[in-house]
Amino acid sequence: MLKGIRIIDFSNYLPGPYASMRLAEMGAEVIKVEPVNGDPGRHLDVKIEGTGAVFVANNRGKKSITLDLKREDGRDAALKLIAESDAVLESFRPGVMKKFGLDYESAKKLKPELVYCSLTGYGEIGGNRNLGSHDLNYMAVSGVLAQLKDRNRRPVHPAITMADYMGGMAASERILAALLSCKHSGKGSYHCISIAEVMASIMGNHLLIENETGYSNGVSILNGDIIAYSIYETGDKRFMALAALESKFWVNFCKAAGREDWIEAQFSKTNSDNPIFMEVTELFKSRTMSEWSEFGQTVDCCLTPILETEELKGFPLFKRTFEKKLSYPAIKMHGDLRTEASFPPKKGEHTEKLLTEIAGITAEKIKMMRKEKVL
Repeated sequence: MLKGIRIIDFSNYLPGPYASMRLAEMGAEVIKVEPVNGDPGRHLDVKIEGTGAVFVANNRGKKSITLDLKREDGRDAALKLIAESDAVLESFRPGVMKKFGLDYESAKKLKPELVYCSLTGYGEIGGNRNLGSHDLNYMAVSGVLAQLKDRNRRPVHPAITMADYMGGMAASERILAALLSCKHSGKGSYHCISIAEVMASIMGNHLLIENETGYSNGVSILNGDIIAYSIYETGDKRFMALAALESKFWVNFCKAAGREDWIEAQFSKTNSDNPIFMEVTELFKSRTMSEWSEFGQTVDCCLTPILETEELKGFPLFKRTFEKKLSYPAIKMHGDLRTEASFPPKKGEHTEKLLTEIAGITAEKIKMMRKEKVL
């Protein structure tokens, strides 16, 4: 869908790379501009064939060049790439790209129809703009983290960086909208995404309900308060998610379980003093997760297993993805599927080719830049 669109990506770690990978998977040519030592994500935590898993997971289908943006030659090369591109994505703190002379005001002089997106933590204005922060901070200040609490009302530390991913989605969405607008108007545009504000934007239900009722946890019937919409432990100490919110699904569940006497109790509370809740709880403990999963596959009642990471590839919904799609998980299971689009680029893999073909930099100049460690 995005064939013929070229995007220059100056972002590192996760949110920005995830955004540009989504665009690459839709056909855009994404040129990742890395520092001479590479995106820090290449060196982070667990390694996959010597490369950080965070980098591997979020950079497939891209091209990589290395540039030292602190050097004039590096900045000049970057500007030449920008001049031949449709969009720019960057995730530095506010003001850094301006210091490099690579900000939107500088870039649009070279290409007025350029789409430029800055992916930030807190936006470009306000007291938080220059504060260093990560996913956990954005979830905390947005109110989202307060929605994930244990039975003691203590916030639970998530094992997935939801704010990073949602920030990346928002950035790719904004770039797509801006490219479409440019197609119709011929005008470029600048966009600043605040990850914290993206997370706060999903708190609409909660804010309205709290203002109206004082209840701060959103739609109560979706919070595990009713027996038809809750999590249940199985006989083998695994868990099932029952989401029979509509009456037809709850009726299907009750009939298939042989307990039509439960039908009228659909919206009763998940309290220990509710005898039907206790009966439902005991019923789930009478079978294994595998047995309940089969039940959920045959009975239309919104019942699914809570899967662990290693179980995804065996779940019917995802089997085709893992077996056929040219993505990194497929490579690990089927070594013959490795392609340029299915694996992230090596650091600086396309530097010489792209600087020559797009930026018009001579081989002699590139050789000198390598010698001076600009590349």
